Amino acid sequence: MSENTNHLTNKLWSYCHVLRDDGLSYQDYLEQLTFLLFLKMADERAELTGEPSPIPAGYRWSDLSAPSMTGEKLEAHYRKTLEDLAKQTGMLGLIFRKSQNKIQDPAKLRQLIVELIGKEQWLSLSADVKGDA
Repeated sequence: MSENTNHLTNKLWSYCHVLRDDGLSYQDYLEQLTFLLFLKMADERAELTGEPSPIPAGYRWSDLSAPSMTGEKLEAHYRKTLEDLAKQTGMLGLIFRKSQNKIQDPAKLRQLIVELIGKEQWLSLSADVKGDA
């Protein structure tokens, strides 16, 4: 594992420990990270390719990570995002089917979005980094 891969993997796992200490199970924090990474990478892909995002407007990464999204507003918006994406047709609806926000502390959700996931360009990382993460 390269130093960059090791650093990023350690960063993710350290945050998983914080979520676990808040009562989230391994399955819960893995699921939440997957949903958030999916949204982040969908925005990155749309930006890189110039193709429209498969995520409807209002539910994109840029909406979740907006500076105005803090506290209860962020938590409510993330919950609504998961609920509404689950109602979409096709693969998007299947990915988010039965999704729920399990991160009850809005400050930790904000930190996860801004500090952990938001600071990386996930599509530019090697497949090994994403796999290790």
